[in-house]
Amino acid sequence: MEYKTATQQVAEARASIDNLSPDQVQAETAQGALVVDVREGTECALGMIAGALHIPRGLLEFRADPASPMHHAALDPKRRTILYCASGSRSALSAITLRQLGFTNVAHLGGGFRAWVAAGKPVAK
Repeated sequence: MEYKTATQQVAEARASIDNLSPDQVQAETAQGALVVDVREGTECALGMIAGALHIPRGLLEFRADPASPMHHAALDPKRRTILYCASGSRSALSAITLRQLGFTNVAHLGGGFRAWVAAGKPVAK
């Protein structure tokens, strides 16, 4: 098995998924895309994208899998799903995870929540 660093894994993930800007995420959210915050709960205290569903990365597989007793009904493999974290690394890896679970229309917010805030987008507390 080939060893890959976390940095290499993130770079490969970003190269194979849709990396969206804050403007693109805002537009897609207005069209009904589901936005999922994969940060830890303590990070969400800084604020979230309004309407985002909070599912920490460590629980994503269980919440996304319809066969899991922990499944969250909003996670539909056919629905446009946009993930974000603090800077865009965990969300890129999470997008790959959802693809492996059969999600066909997944993207992430490039630059994460930091990019969202820097772009002056609205934050829910």
